[in-house]
Amino acid sequence: MTQDSFNLTGKNALVTGSTRGLGAAIAIALAEAGANVAVHGRSSSGEGTCSSVSQRGRQTFFISGDIADASFCSTLVEKTIAEFGTLDILINNAGTIRRAPAAEYSLEDWNHLIAANLSSVFRVSQFAGRHMLERSSGGKIVNIASLLSFQGGILVPAYAAAKGGVAQLTKAFANEWARYGINVNAIAPGYMETDNTQALRNDPNRSRQILDRIPACRWGTPQDVAGAAVFLSSPAANYIHGHVLAVDGGWLAR
Repeated sequence: MTQDSFNLTGKNALVTGSTRGLGAAIAIALAEAGANVAVHGRSSSGEGTCSSVSQRGRQTFFISGDIADASFCSTLVEKTIAEFGTLDILINNAGTIRRAPAAEYSLEDWNHLIAANLSSVFRVSQFAGRHMLERSSGGKIVNIASLLSFQGGILVPAYAAAKGGVAQLTKAFANEWARYGINVNAIAPGYMETDNTQALRNDPNRSRQILDRIPACRWGTPQDVAGAAVFLSSPAANYIHGHVLAVDGGWLAR
C-alpha cells in the first residue's frame, strides 16, 4: 500500500527547465516512478534527459522555448497535452539568476528575472490548472521556490523577490484549487551543486561560510530535491496543499 502511494504509472508530467541540474534530476526521478515526461529547455537540446527518460520505458519529447515569453507558456502546456493527451503533473523548475548590488541592479535584469522566475510560474500553472479543472480528475503542481522565499539574500534582489512571490503564489493557487483535488505545493532547495551556485562554490571564503552553517555539512545535490518532487507529485501527498518544503540540509533550522 505504501509503495503504491508513490507510483506514478500512467501519469503525464511536464518539467520546465529540465535539460540539466535540478530539472533533469526531477524529470528522471518522475520517470523512474512511472510517469511520462515532457522535457523543456530554453535553447539547448533535451537529448540527454529524454534519453534517460526513454531508458526507463517512459514516453518523452522535448520542447524548446523561453519561459520568460508569456505567449510561450500557453504553448508549453498545449504541446504537452497534444503529445500525451493529458497533463497530470507540472513541475515549475525553470528560472535564472543575475547578481549585482541593489543600488546598481538594472531594470532590464529586474524585469527579466521577474518574468522568468515568477510570471512564468503563474502563467504555466494557470494554463495547466485550467486543464486539470476541466478534466475534474485532480492534478499535482510543484513549484521550485528557494531559501530566498524566506530570506533576503545578498546581491540578488530580483531573485529574492521572485522566489518570495513563488511561495505566496503557491499558497494562493492552493487555496482555490485544493477543493478540486489539485495539489499545489513548492520545494525550497537549499544550497545545491548547480550552475546557479557555481560562483559561490568557487569562492573559498563564501563556500566555507555556507558549509559552516549547514547542519548536514555538505552542499545538496539535484537528487536530494528529486525525491521530494516525486513525493509531492504522488498520491502520498494527496492531503498536502500550499506547503513550501525546505530541502536544505537543515539551513533554516540553524
